[in-house]
Amino acid sequence: MSEAAPQEPPAPVAPAAPVAAPPSAPQAPESDAALGRRAQILATEHWGLLAARGTAQSEVLTRITIFLTLVSAGLVTIGLLGQASGFSGWFGGASLAILAFLAAIGLMTQTRVLNVAEEDMMYVVAMNRLRSAYVDLDPQVAEYFLSSIHDDRKGMELTYSYLRPRSLSVLAGSSFMLIIVVTACVFGLLSGAIVAFSGGALGWAIGVGIAVGLVYCVVTISYGNWTFYSAWRRYVPRRPTPGPPPFWRQ
Repeated sequence: MSEAAPQEPPAPVAPAAPVAAPPSAPQAPESDAALGRRAQILATEHWGLLAARGTAQSEVLTRITIFLTLVSAGLVTIGLLGQASGFSGWFGGASLAILAFLAAIGLMTQTRVLNVAEEDMMYVVAMNRLRSAYVDLDPQVAEYFLSSIHDDRKGMELTYSYLRPRSLSVLAGSSFMLIIVVTACVFGLLSGAIVAFSGGALGWAIGVGIAVGLVYCVVTISYGNWTFYSAWRRYVPRRPTPGPPPFWRQ
């Protein structure tokens, strides 16, 4: 029998050329109704943030007023108790109790002031982001905003101070610093009173009171600074600030 001739392997089939996708049609502009609906939603959110910010500020000012009133009344009460007791006997225990109460209320008030300061910063950043959305709807309004349309730290600082960069005078004159100083004085008085009523010399009582007050100021200011920077380290802005505002002279 004759052997069959070997068959040649089939030629490789060339892969089919990819079919080009048809060009996408340009996105149609949104209707006036859709843009108006979006603007209304943004404005509603903006008013909600303004109301929440105003409520928080009003509440913390009330808390500060209550604390300062209690401090004034407590010191007057200590003076009256000293006159009634001749600054002896039960006067020491009563004074320490009043000062401890004032120190606790001061610490609570200071904590609330710090929380509201951070909340106010969050409200400002949120409203900056909403202004950014307004500019996306109508870019021509950007030149009329003094408040920033950028939701980063520089944008927040611009919204707080339109005409120049903020200085340390803002911190020195803030409600937060006021509460720190008053509460530090209360803690200093409490510490000095403990030393004095424990039999320590007057000089030691004054020195301990001053030292405790200064340490309290340093610790609380450092804590407030840490919370501020830690909040910004976790936040990712949507529209960072590209440079100085256009209405500032270079």
